[in-house]
Amino acid sequence: MTLGLLPPDGPERLHAAALALLEEVGVRIAAPPAVKVLAAAGARVDGDRVRMPRNLVEQALAAAPPHVPLHDREGGRVAVLGEPGTWFNPGSCATRWLESDGRTVRESTASDLETLLALNDTLEHIALQSTALVCHDVPRQVGDSYRLWVALATSPKPVVTGAFSAEGLHDLLDLLAAVAGSRDALAARPLAVFDACPSPPLKWAHPAAMNILEGARAGVPLNFISMPMPGAASPVTLAGSLLLHTVENLSGLVLAQVAQPGARVIWGGAPVVFDMRYGTSAMAAMEATLMGLAAAEMGRWYRLPTHTYAALSDGKVVDAQAGAETAAGAVLTVLGGINLVSGPGMLEFALTHSLEKLVIDHEICGQALGLTRGLRLDPEALASELIAELGPGGNYLACSHTRRHFRSEFRLPGPVLDRRDRRTWHAEGARDSWQQAREEAASRLARPPRRLQGPRREALDAAMREVFRRRQVSPPPHFLAHLRPDR
Repeated sequence: MTLGLLPPDGPERLHAAALALLEEVGVRIAAPPAVKVLAAAGARVDGDRVRMPRNLVEQALAAAPPHVPLHDREGGRVAVLGEPGTWFNPGSCATRWLESDGRTVRESTASDLETLLALNDTLEHIALQSTALVCHDVPRQVGDSYRLWVALATSPKPVVTGAFSAEGLHDLLDLLAAVAGSRDALAARPLAVFDACPSPPLKWAHPAAMNILEGARAGVPLNFISMPMPGAASPVTLAGSLLLHTVENLSGLVLAQVAQPGARVIWGGAPVVFDMRYGTSAMAAMEATLMGLAAAEMGRWYRLPTHTYAALSDGKVVDAQAGAETAAGAVLTVLGGINLVSGPGMLEFALTHSLEKLVIDHEICGQALGLTRGLRLDPEALASELIAELGPGGNYLACSHTRRHFRSEFRLPGPVLDRRDRRTWHAEGARDSWQQAREEAASRLARPPRRLQGPRREALDAAMREVFRRRQVSPPPHFLAHLRPDR
């Protein structure tokens, strides 16, 4: 049973209020081509203000598919968003890197991104990857595409990505098509999700609107990420912020379905709490998680796949705060049935990534995912005959039933979540969770990487070189290093 926060009539009330706001107030869309297609579909347009009648919204909701399949680099299906299940991925576009001393923070680089994604590729409880870091050593004009090039070259996992410019979206599509084989193959077996973020409140900037328009036509899944900030960019009441979230996501959905009926969309979000004391945007606040859960409840009511940001921390170091906030977010989003959760590895309001935190969060996510399986009540699981046979004082440790089932009944974490007794812990070095995570990260990174090779790698590199040419920038040293014969 999925955790629910809204009253029984809550979705209907929110939907009715959102329809009224879309029809009477509308949204601003700073992209004339997007405004044009909406006007042709029946929206009322006044400059960049677009008001959407109820029937247009309802038609768009009816056209949106309830499931979004995601495939890996080799074409294998990894997830079907919209079906029961939660799939984690590292949060996107952090700008800072926490060194392995646990204290030093600096600007992130392309090498950091490659290392993070190589580690993430070994983590079985984090099913997707993302363009997780801004690469400060790469020209800004190609930043979006270069992050995706690193992801596709480093790991076969599906990737959560996005473009910060209208031109950048076409670059991303070229890179993905080079790996998939063609634009048609990419649309048939999508291996990426494109984030599209409105500018709160009730605005779509030119890049985001064009990304929806062109992304829908290209057949890539679009993840609408409304970012309510109660008291600053949305009403201070959580219900009011949830309503604003609903209006913004519905407006993006209408644009996508008008551009391409049946476009794959995800009902996503990144709620934050504006802490009035410090002027910070707390993403791990419990109220932010509550908004994410309630927003996902609306998404399920609309029969759409869902997403939120969680399983991350607003702390600055990997400490008790980081563990508590990450665990709370991971457990609640799994119990809330949210399909796609972005955030593992992140600190400091989603500004910083850490290898060690990603390792710790992987184990936390694994424990949270274990909550979804429930309890079997078949005769073998109930073990009533065994209980009767052994009777009072029976020894279950020695029986064959225990040997048959103990591995499948329990998720055994480790090495970071430590369950050794104190004597064994001391004898084996008495390392705390940070030290264990640092050693585990190094061990996993020593494994042979699953880099893309052969003709598809050549096609990917050629597509990236074409991006450099179109944007009139020189390839960065990181790219050139990967073209060496020994690489």
